[in-house]
Amino acid sequence: MIHDILKNIPVVLASASPRRAQLFELLGLQVKIHPADIAEPLTDEAPQLQAMQHARNKAAATSQFYSRQTLIVAADTVVAIDEHILGKPLNTSEAARFLHILSGHKHSVFTGVCLRYSEQEVTRFEHTKVQFAPLSEAEIDAYIKTQEPMDKAGAYGIQGYGAQFITGLEGCYFNVMGFPIRLFYDMLKEIVR
Repeated sequence: MIHDILKNIPVVLASASPRRAQLFELLGLQVKIHPADIAEPLTDEAPQLQAMQHARNKAAATSQFYSRQTLIVAADTVVAIDEHILGKPLNTSEAARFLHILSGHKHSVFTGVCLRYSEQEVTRFEHTKVQFAPLSEAEIDAYIKTQEPMDKAGAYGIQGYGAQFITGLEGCYFNVMGFPIRLFYDMLKEIVR
């Protein structure tokens, strides 16, 4: 189990995400939070490649402050629908635009995860499909007023108010929260021996 694998290994989470910190706490892990201050530009590259590259960049930026016997965990989540890649909205107008795009449609959530430990680096991604109900203008406005969309890829949180808009899910729920736990477990078994 994850807590057994990591019982004697210091862990640093290279993320400012409170959701990721909550998930680590749920797993019984004591981690140091050290957000990586890096640019996360969205490009024309495939969304899963962008998420993995951002995770790699976060891990590299944070690992320089710690010994090689510290596990550095970094992640990045993007939402993709048709030709659109949705990161965190810059303002309420962009949040409303994102929610209009997602309304009544299925979209993909990709989270790239990078682990660095003892001269090794492993990077993978998780993909989950999420179906949104059609949203009215009033629902979008009310949701934006909660401020929940403002720090989340795609402008919604599955674990909060945004849950009421989701009609279906194919894949890992925790991936949509921003950290795919099963993928993390599989990667740990690969990198920590």
